[in-house]
Amino acid sequence: MAFDYKRALVTGGAGFIGSHLTEALVAEGCRVVVLDNLTSGHLANLDAVIDQIDFIQGDIRDPQTVSKAIKDSEVVFHLAAVVSVPQTVEQPVESAMVNDMGTLNIFEAARDNRVGSVVFASSSAVYGDDPELPKHEALKPKPLSPYAVQKITGEYYAHMYNDLYGVKSTALRFFNVYGPRQDPSSPYSGVISIFMQKAVTGSQPTIFGDGTQSRDFIYVKDVVRANMLAAAAPAAGGTSINVGTGKSVSINRLWEIISQTNGSKEQPQYAPPRSGDIHASVADISLAKSLIGFSPEYTFDKGLGQTFKWYRKSSTYSGA
Repeated sequence: MAFDYKRALVTGGAGFIGSHLTEALVAEGCRVVVLDNLTSGHLANLDAVIDQIDFIQGDIRDPQTVSKAIKDSEVVFHLAAVVSVPQTVEQPVESAMVNDMGTLNIFEAARDNRVGSVVFASSSAVYGDDPELPKHEALKPKPLSPYAVQKITGEYYAHMYNDLYGVKSTALRFFNVYGPRQDPSSPYSGVISIFMQKAVTGSQPTIFGDGTQSRDFIYVKDVVRANMLAAAAPAAGGTSINVGTGKSVSINRLWEIISQTNGSKEQPQYAPPRSGDIHASVADISLAKSLIGFSPEYTFDKGLGQTFKWYRKSSTYSGA
């Protein structure tokens, strides 16, 4: 991959996706500043590169902190956010201060510092429960939660800063990202991380709804590559692009696969659907292919294998 930027800011860089992205940027010879308030991120996620980056513990809601972090950056990857849909449902104003105003602070600082490219982490949640499948970027957004509203607002800011101020900005609509370092301790974590932890520890999983709901699961290293491709692609400016695999798996089937892989005999318990959840989601990735040259490199089996390897090791270290 041709990646010519030498200085980058990664907001939320101590988090699940952000830490993988930070490692990839360092491997490309890029000097990285990570801005993270460690609300959900962990410094341990950056152990492999901590001596090669500049880490700032701070909040994107503070314009002065953002201005300090972004200084001299050529590219910004904005991943910092309140990412729990239920949390935004319970705390719509507080989450908007992070996801709306914090994002606006990032774009304004990028404009002030003449940053060459900004990649904004959006979400497939913006499509809501539109029955049309696969989800393509021409669909009208139908947000069902404050989180989804906040993400589509961030996309509008990205498009506006691209068109009005000349800050090349791209919004990537992540589908269901999974992989090593995804924290299973929260009930709002990705379902794969939770299921793997349950399987490794021999615990019973909880499925919200009837389990027939389906998701497009994409491995974290593919998401990292999509971010870097989008930053480097001139044609990506002012666009929103799906980042998924084009394939989906039901939640019931997901537990079957994971439990069989680890030999777990546990049967799931079922609970009422969570507020703001959608039933079916799968990405049309044709725009990603044409605009930024992205196609996933990890099959679901390969990605699950890599993830399971990490969770087994992690549970051994934690004494689980």
